[in-house]
Amino acid sequence: MPGMRTLRLCCALLLLVGCADRPPAKPQAGMLGNYDYVKQHISWIAEREMRKHDVVGLSLALIDDQRVVWAEGFGHADEANNRPATAGTVYRVGSITKLFTATAAMQLVERGLFDLDRPVTSVLPEFAVNTRFPHAPPITLRHLLTHHSGLPPNILRGMWSSRPSGFTTVLDDLMQTYVLTPPNQVFSYSNLGMTVVGAAIERVSGEPYAQYVTRALLARLGMHSASIEAGPTASPLTARGYREGELADEPMLRDLPAGGLNASVLDLAKFLQMVFAQGSAGHRQILKPDTLAQMLTPQHSGLPLDLDFKQGLGWVLSTLGEMDFQDVGTVAHHGGATFLFHSQLVAVPEHRLGVIVLCNSSSGREVVNKITKELLQLALEVKTGVQKDEAKPIDAPARPFSESQLIEYEGWYNTIAGLVRVTRSGSSLRANIMGKSFRLVPHQGGEVGLEYRLLGFWPIDIGELGQVRLSRATIENRDALIAREGRPRRMLVGERIAPIPIPADWLRRLGTYEVVNRGDDEPLLDRLAVAQEDGFLVLRRRMVRPEKVEMSHALAPVSATEATVRGIGFGAGETIEIIKEAGEERLRYAGYLLKRTSAE
Repeated sequence: MPGMRTLRLCCALLLLVGCADRPPAKPQAGMLGNYDYVKQHISWIAEREMRKHDVVGLSLALIDDQRVVWAEGFGHADEANNRPATAGTVYRVGSITKLFTATAAMQLVERGLFDLDRPVTSVLPEFAVNTRFPHAPPITLRHLLTHHSGLPPNILRGMWSSRPSGFTTVLDDLMQTYVLTPPNQVFSYSNLGMTVVGAAIERVSGEPYAQYVTRALLARLGMHSASIEAGPTASPLTARGYREGELADEPMLRDLPAGGLNASVLDLAKFLQMVFAQGSAGHRQILKPDTLAQMLTPQHSGLPLDLDFKQGLGWVLSTLGEMDFQDVGTVAHHGGATFLFHSQLVAVPEHRLGVIVLCNSSSGREVVNKITKELLQLALEVKTGVQKDEAKPIDAPARPFSESQLIEYEGWYNTIAGLVRVTRSGSSLRANIMGKSFRLVPHQGGEVGLEYRLLGFWPIDIGELGQVRLSRATIENRDALIAREGRPRRMLVGERIAPIPIPADWLRRLGTYEVVNRGDDEPLLDRLAVAQEDGFLVLRRRMVRPEKVEMSHALAPVSATEATVRGIGFGAGETIEIIKEAGEERLRYAGYLLKRTSAE
């Protein structure tokens, strides 16, 4: 409602003019054992950040072993009806669902119905996917649970729809799909992989996925307001979704095992309490202690392309940025995002501390991540007495670039942010990333940072991106681009590439393509373009949901009718294919068929 949004903005301005934006004073005598200041400070952050980012409703919970020491809601679950967000408000939690899918799978491993290291086809014979790696090992359950299967991120066609099909239909789609890499080569996040795990759970349990997870996990944990559904539950506890402060509709999701959970922070707190109790919930043993320990242990250690990234079975055990803590033991976590909802769940098993933050606004990612990190840092201080590690610049810039650095970094990179060009101007370097021009700043040890200036003059705070340091290294005969933030933990983010010859078959296909088989899908992919840029064959992709994003990717033609996205890491290796339909060429990508509407 425009009127409500205007009212919120006016209230925010009045608060900014007054003294309400001053943080609560921190106790001089320390906080050991006392969560009062934590609640005051995080409440102040939540209210400030929600105003700043136009977040309508948010709920959080802090878990200390078997106690929920704080659970509260901020803002509205339903603004029009003046229904406040509370600790019992139910949200779409997105990919946090994957923790429940992984837990359900490990229950079946305990029963001997699954084997982590046998081929998936041993329980799901119809699982089949094309490969360009004839000597690669078969895909196993361990590969799927750790995002090392090589499967693509998604089959977009049918994923978000007003009338989604059952998620097991992805098994048919997979027969027209190629793996991106051989299994066990590199971490590459895949919703599709976890959806296949859900299909295997159905097969070996003899129950529909949602029914099994509800019976074996949600009910036994006492998560009474939680459910597995294609969309938001009809419960009066459910939060409405918002985009830019206005009420919006959350579409239905096909891939339930990857993101179909509805839950409150109190529901998810019971899941964390089970983790801290070594797999038990009251008198019920949900998982054996050894099984839970295995889930929280890094898998695939020693893979060169994974660098310092660590992934457990379902659980993420390290990352770049928000959830990066030092000297507290394992930090296990998973975030989630749908069209309108954002979520984070973090556990520190060594200290039996957990944090859950959920929100109902498409603009809430930064808010959720910031609150999660601040809340966990302060909670650790209360429980351990060790003050939080304040964020500091990694090092001082070392100007100017040397001639060797200018030569080393200039060029083209296929990255997780798409195709990036680094250009030289005199003794400086600039990088064009998703349509924005960043200045590269040299730092100690040959690393570079990013700086953004408005109109080329005024420095603009780019948040955590400003703390990222980039470097290059040769790994597995690849010219890898590596990132770290604050800690000496490195993640693969891209690969430097050079032009390769473009066959005539692909040159004649340059142009803009539009989707012809959208059906009941929520508009996601607006259009694709195949173009030539500085000697590269380029795929330009415009997404309109959940956010408007345009990305370009360099392609490698592998035949007259197939080309793959170049590089390494997330999305690299995806195939675009030319097929004939009714005598006309169509481009196939992520399940969609597209026709050319204009030539380049």
